[in-house]
Amino acid sequence: MSFRPRLLDSFPGYNPALFAKDVAAGITVGIVALPLAIAIAIASGLPPASGLWAAIVGGFIVALLGGSNVQIAGPANAFIVVVFGIVLAHGVMGLLLATMMAGALMVIMGLLKLGRLMRYVPDALIEGFTSAIAVIILVTQIKDALGLPIAKMPADVFGLLSIQAQALPQFNAYALLLSCSTIALMAFWQALSKRQTWAMRVPGSMLALLAVSVAAFVFKLPTETIGSRFGAAFAQFQQWPTLSFPAVPWEKVPALIIPAFTLAILSGIESLLCARIADDLQPQVKPHAPNQELIAQGVANMAAPLLGALPITGTIARTVTNLKSGGSTPISGMVHSATLLLIMLAAAPLAVHIPLAVLAGILIFIAWHMGDWKTLTHLHKKPREFSAVLGVTFVLTLALSLTWGIAGGLVASWILGKLRT
Repeated sequence: MSFRPRLLDSFPGYNPALFAKDVAAGITVGIVALPLAIAIAIASGLPPASGLWAAIVGGFIVALLGGSNVQIAGPANAFIVVVFGIVLAHGVMGLLLATMMAGALMVIMGLLKLGRLMRYVPDALIEGFTSAIAVIILVTQIKDALGLPIAKMPADVFGLLSIQAQALPQFNAYALLLSCSTIALMAFWQALSKRQTWAMRVPGSMLALLAVSVAAFVFKLPTETIGSRFGAAFAQFQQWPTLSFPAVPWEKVPALIIPAFTLAILSGIESLLCARIADDLQPQVKPHAPNQELIAQGVANMAAPLLGALPITGTIARTVTNLKSGGSTPISGMVHSATLLLIMLAAAPLAVHIPLAVLAGILIFIAWHMGDWKTLTHLHKKPREFSAVLGVTFVLTLALSLTWGIAGGLVASWILGKLRT
């Protein structure tokens, strides 16, 4: 295969207007990624900085070397359970080395052109997986959208719904006001953009983020912010980490082979699914190069652990946020990383004032537009094989995990294909 990052294809015809949109989208998705990166790291049993460095280094490398126009890479919610299990069994150093091993495997997969196998993944699986991810995002954002006082959130969807339902009487009316205002402003701006071309130049997510956050600050609304939840941890972010190779005794390396394979397969599948979903949302653009994307994800996973970072993959929510905010080239992904770096090193005092309810509103709006609700509610009108694969993928992803959802969808597709022949 020829090594050609998609960034090189973006330069012909690139102009200041596209650059402005990429910068705006990159800043937006960078700010949205900030609390997610921190929260994922904490839930995975690692320091908050591990999540941020994963988003900064991983996001930049994937944008620089990847095969997709708008892919945003970083730590992912779907990896929390897997990462936590590896840390529990092999320690943090074991996780970092397993991540580097996974990165090497992904580079090999790309060089062997295994990325093209993604074209054989059925559309029903993609739709089921995407809609399930949308539901998961919606469920996980209820807490911040309502300002519910929940100290520790469970990992499973049904556990999330249960604990949030119990805390519902304690909701914060101001948080609800901010999240609803954010959603309403984004919906209004989206409708306006369809009628007025000038409105398309300002991403609705960026406008909502700034307008509602400023209003909350001016009126001193008592809601949880990035600062109130994570402020104490920001001091360590303003220090450059030391590059170091994971210190793991050689005799323990064989035990990391299976975790490394697990991380490589999950990261590869989610990254390529994410890139394919981005392709579907912009059919007028050249499709992603799967093998190039695998190589970029692999290099990112080999490099980021040297800074103590989490495993990296393409992230659907942040990629769609980037796309919907006006991002059109890998420049937006690089700006996303630069935004996170600037916030971490210099602008933490400003970022701490952003209400989490505003970020929740942005993600809820995006998640609602991610899910293919029409297909889900009309499955009885679809071919039986399509409905079965979509249903199995959707249910297993929600009930068990991303891994089970993809595996179940593939098995169901294979069995139904055999029965048909």
